Amino acid sequence: MLSTIARRSTLLQATTSLRPAHHKPTFQPRFTPTTKTATMSSAPGEQFEVRQTSTSEDYTPDPSKSIKLSPARQALIDDIIALYSCEPTIKRVERYTPDCVYDDQFVYANDRYKMAGQWFALPKLFKASVNERYEIIKNERDLIQFKNEQSWTFKIIPKTATINALVSLSLDPDTAESDFIQVKYHKDQANDKDYSHEGVGFSFKKWQADNVMKNMDSEEVAYFEKDKGAAKEPVKKYGSGTGEAPKADH
Repeated sequence: MLSTIARRSTLLQATTSLRPAHHKPTFQPRFTPTTKTATMSSAPGEQFEVRQTSTSEDYTPDPSKSIKLSPARQALIDDIIALYSCEPTIKRVERYTPDCVYDDQFVYANDRYKMAGQWFALPKLFKASVNERYEIIKNERDLIQFKNEQSWTFKIIPKTATINALVSLSLDPDTAESDFIQVKYHKDQANDKDYSHEGVGFSFKKWQADNVMKNMDSEEVAYFEKDKGAAKEPVKKYGSGTGEAPKADH
């Protein structure tokens, strides 16, 4: 756990600079649901990954340009922002399907039990996490994408790091138009490249996601242990951060 904290702290501190707002990346989903069917919804989270690269690392949000969402979709975003802000609850973690995937610089969690371990661990790692601003840049039936700016204050090190990232939420087709929308694949990218899912770095982020929840004394995390047997597929590997990830031409 200490090694996880140290790596998270080092990597977060390395990305503290803010960037000017003008960039809107494009994306190309590997899986593009078009109809609301049980067959699609039963597919595991790995099939809903969005792959993308960008001509810029500029993910600074401009709230004045944010796309307006329906009440149900805004409620989803409010819950996701609350999770980023160290305010996890069982109901908020239930925004994810049991077979979801969470994929960022530090974590690859491929079920909701592992995901719960990550969200409920954040308040133990950070003294505070504040959402500075966000901008919804894509609102499609099965995908919501937003630029996010979050400030993290560490418990062990008296330092605050501010990170800008591109967040892609691939939605469960069966709940995309419901009052309680759930997420199949949550990707958080802090630079212009996507994730290769290979090498030592990936091995670490999968290892820590596979083990954090096992070492937590938390009734909330234990509640999601029922999801550890959720359907999974082998991790998709891409060779590099640009593999199968088209780049926007700006």
